[in-house]
Amino acid sequence: MTRIKAGMPGDRAGATGIEKVIEKSARAMPRRAPGFAVAFAVGLAACGGDEASVPAIGGASVASGGAETAAGGWVGEAPAGAWTGAMPLDPAPQEAHIASLQRLTHGGTNAEAYFSPDGERLIFQSTWPSVTECDQVYTMRLDGSDLQRVSTGEGRTTCGYFFPGRDLALFSSTHLIDAMCPPAPDRSRGYLWGLFEYDVFTRDLVTGEVRRLTETPGYDAEATISPDGSTIIFTSLRDGDLNLWAMDADGSNPRQLTTELGYQGGAFYSADGSRIVYRAHIPRDDAERADYLDLLDQGLVRGGRLEVFVMDADGSNIIQVTDNGASNFAPFFHPDGERIIFSSNLHNPGGRYFDLFMINVDGTGLTRITWNEQGFDGFPMFSADGRYLAFASDRGGSAPGEINVFLAEWQEAPAALPTAP
Repeated sequence: MTRIKAGMPGDRAGATGIEKVIEKSARAMPRRAPGFAVAFAVGLAACGGDEASVPAIGGASVASGGAETAAGGWVGEAPAGAWTGAMPLDPAPQEAHIASLQRLTHGGTNAEAYFSPDGERLIFQSTWPSVTECDQVYTMRLDGSDLQRVSTGEGRTTCGYFFPGRDLALFSSTHLIDAMCPPAPDRSRGYLWGLFEYDVFTRDLVTGEVRRLTETPGYDAEATISPDGSTIIFTSLRDGDLNLWAMDADGSNPRQLTTELGYQGGAFYSADGSRIVYRAHIPRDDAERADYLDLLDQGLVRGGRLEVFVMDADGSNIIQVTDNGASNFAPFFHPDGERIIFSSNLHNPGGRYFDLFMINVDGTGLTRITWNEQGFDGFPMFSADGRYLAFASDRGGSAPGEINVFLAEWQEAPAALPTAP
């Protein structure tokens, strides 16, 4: 069980669906003392920390901080304010796969919410007004309670993920390069992502210790972990291109998995660890290759056309799943290993509106899951048992550009659902 927990929400009568699992998981936890605007453009944030960040060689201790309980367990800091807490919303009438829906965050930009292996918490990244201007990584319970910061509070962080079977969280951060938030790229040339000087770190959720796993100059980010906890997969520029790499859980033994020219990232393992799903932009002609390489030299990559791919865990047997020319991103395996959920503007070609879709690994059976008309739904992840779906959305926001974390109760729907965008 992940040991970042503290406190316990009060009981509520008549809870159903998601509320039941939230209350069940909360009761199972020991009491502790408290201690992008569109698509993947989410630039997220949190409170500044008081940890001292000292550069270190890979695998060595970098920082430790946060409050300690009487029992000696580390409890992450959190900003003041009502930034999280479950609030029910009605799914759209067409969203037959969603039995019930809860909004867990309130205000700012919140995304990339991923379940702990025991299904009791979510780890996510956020930028909240008046807290910090740059994204930081947090965890919370499934009802939005017990908010705690995992990252250091400095620099820009991204891609939080839980280790299975260990009280350890993974994230990428620029805080060793600069405690300040790196500036966003100039998008006068289109929708561009900045390839910031990220390294991959872990936070021990018992001691608070932060350890650096990568030390290669440039971009090392988008890291997730195999179900057995032995292997980290991440995107790196260490070979001069944005390829997928794997390394052992302690940062040792790095090995390259993809070699084709182009951006390849956002990778996740299947539940049995045998396959990897990821997104990629592979230039199709000389003009696209020239544009890609020119931006790469400037530390940039163009967000736009992305397709979904799968491969074996060792990088072999690469198969392209989608081929529609849209911006298909944030793919994640359903626990059955035969379906992939992802976000796409397929129904709004070249536009700013994204919904969730599901497709079989062989590219058949495309089904639209969410119907957030003229809005954004992205970053989906299933709980290990397939009962719940976490995702980010701008639905029900109180301000333009606000994106929040949602928890949906999943149900298999009739086959007669519409499949076209």
